Amino acid sequence: MNVNKPSPQGTESFRSLQILDELSKNDSLTQRDLSSHLGIALGLVNSYIKNLVKKGFITVKAIPPKRYTYYLTPKGFSEKTRLTYHMLNDYTRVYREARKNLQQLFHDLQLSGMKKIVFAGADEIAEIAYISLQETSLELSGVVNDETHAEQKFFGIVIQPLQIIHDLTYDCVVVTSYLHREKIYQKLTALGIDKEKIRIILSLEEGGTP
Repeated sequence: MNVNKPSPQGTESFRSLQILDELSKNDSLTQRDLSSHLGIALGLVNSYIKNLVKKGFITVKAIPPKRYTYYLTPKGFSEKTRLTYHMLNDYTRVYREARKNLQQLFHDLQLSGMKKIVFAGADEIAEIAYISLQETSLELSGVVNDETHAEQKFFGIVIQPLQIIHDLTYDCVVVTSYLHREKIYQKLTALGIDKEKIRIILSLEEGGTP
């Protein structure tokens, strides 16, 4: 399922929002932390960090020995709000693309004989996926997510941590996340999930499944 690739500027904005979002939820993170959390190569994180520091969106604090943590500045919080606003303006387009991709994906899964799927991720894309799933005979076996809170639910289903996915019965895992799709994909493969059983429904960068 192909999606038009964004311009380099669009990719940069997307990555910047990811980093600013992570820093807004954590008091201090290192570049290695960000690389791990977002599934982005350390060298790319370093490049984005330098750009964000230069623009005054984040500040740096040294931690001996030779380590640095990063914090959002007031200007950085404003930039995060601005980028989020622009992303929401694109949501109608994203919704149409996601719906189209999901309908095709679920159709293909049914034709291949699959019956049970698991959602990995619980953001807006997961909600679109759930709506699209109701048009099929596929069964949702469970919802897992990288970050969960006690008794957090998704359309009445308790969201479980990624680590329990081995306890679920499924034919396919659909990554249903927008900002953290790469991170979730990498964690699923690290847990030993067969790449052939993982589907990613929306890719703003690669234009397809990894």
